[in-house]
Amino acid sequence: MRVGVEVGGTFTDLVAIGKDGVRVTKVPSVPKRPDEGAFNALVASELDISAIEDLAHGSTVATNAVLERKGFPTAFVTTQGFRDILALQRHNRNSIYDLEYQKPAPVVARLDSFEVDERVLSSGEIERQLDEEAVLRELVPRLKDGNYEAVAVCLLNSYVNPSHEEKLRELIKQQLPDLHVTLSSEVTREFREFERASTAAISAYVQPVIDRYIGRFEDRLQEHGFQGRFSVMQSNGGRLPAEAMRQSAVTALLSGPAAGVMGATRQAGRSGYKNLITLDIGGTSTDVCVVTEGKPELTSEFHIDGLPIRIPVIDINTVGAGGGSIVWIDEGGMLRVGPHSAGADPGPACYGRGGQQPTITDAHLIRQTMRPEAFLGGRMNIDVEAARRVFEPIAQHFNMSLEEAADSAIQLANANIVRAIQLISTERGKDPRDYVMVPYGGAGPLHAAQVAKDLGIETIVVPPNAGVMSAYGLIASNFVQFESLTRRAVVDQNAGDLVRETFKFMKERALERFEGMGLNSNLRLDFIADMRFVGQAFEVPVSLTEEQIVNLDTAEIRRLFGKAHQKIYFFGEGSEKPIEFVSFRLGTTAELDDLPVLSETPDYRVDEGDIELFDQRKMHKGKLLSRSSLTPERTLKGPLLLEDPTSTLFVPEGWDARSDDQHNLVLERSE
Repeated sequence: MRVGVEVGGTFTDLVAIGKDGVRVTKVPSVPKRPDEGAFNALVASELDISAIEDLAHGSTVATNAVLERKGFPTAFVTTQGFRDILALQRHNRNSIYDLEYQKPAPVVARLDSFEVDERVLSSGEIERQLDEEAVLRELVPRLKDGNYEAVAVCLLNSYVNPSHEEKLRELIKQQLPDLHVTLSSEVTREFREFERASTAAISAYVQPVIDRYIGRFEDRLQEHGFQGRFSVMQSNGGRLPAEAMRQSAVTALLSGPAAGVMGATRQAGRSGYKNLITLDIGGTSTDVCVVTEGKPELTSEFHIDGLPIRIPVIDINTVGAGGGSIVWIDEGGMLRVGPHSAGADPGPACYGRGGQQPTITDAHLIRQTMRPEAFLGGRMNIDVEAARRVFEPIAQHFNMSLEEAADSAIQLANANIVRAIQLISTERGKDPRDYVMVPYGGAGPLHAAQVAKDLGIETIVVPPNAGVMSAYGLIASNFVQFESLTRRAVVDQNAGDLVRETFKFMKERALERFEGMGLNSNLRLDFIADMRFVGQAFEVPVSLTEEQIVNLDTAEIRRLFGKAHQKIYFFGEGSEKPIEFVSFRLGTTAELDDLPVLSETPDYRVDEGDIELFDQRKMHKGKLLSRSSLTPERTLKGPLLLEDPTSTLFVPEGWDARSDDQHNLVLERSE
């Protein structure tokens, strides 16, 4: 039996797939004790924990530790003269017109930053050896007296030659064996000192958090007889065994959204859809991603709370437009939605837990595009009157009915989502009309049709049990690890040999690591060269297959780079300008032997019949149906509400709905 447990901001989801079919469970999250919420899902599912063979987990623990600054005391060690690198950052301003703009606060304060005497040149040559006596005499006592739980080491140019970092770790561990030591050369072996320092510092900051979280979860599993494989999701779309994640905590950031993208890609792929725009609307936020030819777009850098992290992650754009997003009126009297959320505690007003502000979930109840009986399959008490009460000030301010005010809030949320999708599609040269939309999360299927219409998308594919897609994605994801290496060189007649030499070096290291994790079968290697024209500030990724590398020559390298550059900047093909390699990345994937199959919950039924709902500023007559009642031979026209145990699908007027033989529900524009 395979089980995925994903901890979200509002709900914790579980999907179990075994010989008895599919079992889904959804319980409220416990924000202050997320591991308790995860175990609550296992208990609520009534599964025999000792019978679980493969347990995959995704959590917001690492993300929350950074956002809420709840990591453990961490020190930062760098080369003499570079102590202030975390505070100085870059000389750019994200808000150029904000007179009170301040740079984001690093996770390690200047007081906790230390220097060591050493120097490695950009060529890798050692100009000044590490002063080991000074380390033992000065640094170690300070680390001990500071009661630090972790230390991040980022020495100048260690991406080329990590010997001083490795020696420094050895000296620290000899004296302070319980201290978590993170080396920048192991987290991200790339140039750009601030980005590398920031990544190392954040990784060290969350390392004890992840280590203890995994430890507590493993202890509880073992108490219940668990003997299977326990793995944790990463932000790059793959997972790693829990023990390996303890050494790679920074990759756990954004693990939940990444799992959702992978689950949607797998499930839509069963029906032959490869070009997707995923739409994940949960309780707190909306996450969107572009998937081309069955592969989610990756980016080598993202920001969390304004701080850069230089690791490969699925390129997900997030906006504050979830079910719990608060609807409010700004100082100019305009309606706003998000980014603040009611979260799981107290949650939307309709939850009856003390929430006093209107949210998107309350708006759906007022519009009747969501029924109170549908929450958690009818197991959760919902107060519709509370939802109406908190929307009254909004309606009065704009001189609207409650239904019109609620509808306006949802249309505004949809507009925010459309803009988020345009940022990662249209503005990057991808036409949304060439893609199908795959909505999931508790609220994704409610908003999908209007968002798709505004983008010109004609087809929507809604997976079965869409409300727990991220949990399914955990067990549907391969095991993946990325390694990066900066090796700057101008592309000349020896360029092919340089690529082959670098690939061989990185491949040997990757295979050794995977063998150590017991993952040495069904391996796939994805090699990427980050290249640019000489003089450019940023690089373009160029993918190279192992077969291409064997006979790769300079002409072919220039051709591949020109094609990649042309696609992004509309310039580059045929250019004779000098180009250079900057960094190389190798992704190693251990593919699953077989893919777990997600299906509908056939025994879930609702009282089907006629309903009324409010949409686009008017009341409509429609039908309420169980989602499982649809078949490939039965096409229905909107307006419809289609319910399953985890989500509600709203099919507006002008759309047709049918099921396919993979249990995906397909919506197509009929207008």
